[in-house]
Amino acid sequence: QVQLVESGGGSVQPGGSLRLACKPSQRPYSRSVYAWFRQGPGKQREFVALIRWHGGSAFYSDSVKGRFTMSRDNPQNTVYLQMNSLKIEDSGVYYCAHGSQYTSNEPAYDDWGQGTQVTVAS
Repeated sequence: QVQLVESGGGSVQPGGSLRLACKPSQRPYSRSVYAWFRQGPGKQREFVALIRWHGGSAFYSDSVKGRFTMSRDNPQNTVYLQMNSLKIEDSGVYYCAHGSQYTSNEPAYDDWGQGTQVTVAS
């Protein structure tokens, strides 16, 4: 099982930016896929973005496309989620997930981090 540690959450005003990081406890394997999900207050957890570790571009939910950028740093063995133009509705706990399928389907992911809180408020 892969342990995932998220960092970078915090509080920001609308229009601001934050960068989340997710560091797995072991090196990714050939089929590793990382994703970010989030859960807002009183809401179900929802897909945000995903990326294959070994190449290809990221895939985003419609709600964050054009504002969020997911990337990977191979030497640092870390994935990132750069969040710009943040909105109040982006608030929630953000979870990093790891699996082997290129999908936004939550049950497909085997490993999950503890989550990091993002609060967007004026």
